[in-house]
Amino acid sequence: MAGKPKQRKRNGGIRHWGPGLLLISPSLLLVGVFVYGLIGANFWTSMQNTHTAPQVSGVEPSHFVGLENFFHLFTQPSFQTSLWHLLVFTFSFLGGTLLLGFLWAWLLEKPLKGEGFFRAVFLFPMAVSFIASGVVWRWLLSSSTGEQATGLNRLFQMVGLDFLQNQWTQSLKYGILAIVVPAVWQLAGYVMALFLAGFRGIPSELREAAKVDGATEWQLYRHIIFPQLTPIALSAVIIIGHMSLKSFDLIISITSKDWFQTVVPAVDMYNYMNVLDYSNSAAVGAILLVIVAVLVIPYLIHDSRESRR
Repeated sequence: MAGKPKQRKRNGGIRHWGPGLLLISPSLLLVGVFVYGLIGANFWTSMQNTHTAPQVSGVEPSHFVGLENFFHLFTQPSFQTSLWHLLVFTFSFLGGTLLLGFLWAWLLEKPLKGEGFFRAVFLFPMAVSFIASGVVWRWLLSSSTGEQATGLNRLFQMVGLDFLQNQWTQSLKYGILAIVVPAVWQLAGYVMALFLAGFRGIPSELREAAKVDGATEWQLYRHIIFPQLTPIALSAVIIIGHMSLKSFDLIISITSKDWFQTVVPAVDMYNYMNVLDYSNSAAVGAILLVIVAVLVIPYLIHDSRESRR
């Protein structure tokens, strides 16, 4: 007698979630094969010694080498430089988009005539593909000077600001920072939209109550508005951070796959594929995946815990 209620409960549970599971099973199958399955295949390839030698016998038999490809990459000065460029690019990209996005949102949050026009202007770059904007920025960031100057260097020459002329992407020290300029231009509007939604989501009663209590404008922002915008800022950091880590199309359209000044791991992965070195290309992809996971997974865990409270 004691077992019947349990059996009914178990059967009732199957009837409860069974149809839903059956409904999403095609999506689960596709995600399992084409996302997690391919991720697993990439990691397996990264631990193989797979490359081609057309001058000898075509594709050479691959064999398992474990983490040897990863150790080889991290000991290469060129890949160390790529990681450094990625670090500089990511932090500069994050700082620029967060700063400009917040300032634009703060300006639009105030009563302003023509707000719809300015919002459209700030958001427009986000609608342009990275390849299309990269072609334009390649001309704007031309390193030519003097009579051959074009782009920004020509503009500085025309207004008498010759000292601002720069080598831009061809600079050995600051080439990667030149890529940050178009990247920030393209995505600062997206961050502005996030912050603007956060500003508009703060109840007006909170502001009015703080003013009634005698809070100054700075105290209002510090104790009321900024804490409310913290989740928005965290979301922006995660989204922009993971986009910067895998940046490829914007960089490759502005510079070239062979430019040492702006090379990042995503470009290295492309270059390894060009020479049919599948193992090292997969290893670079695995490294980028791990870096992104280190940033995203803690955020997902934190978000899941917050949603349960």
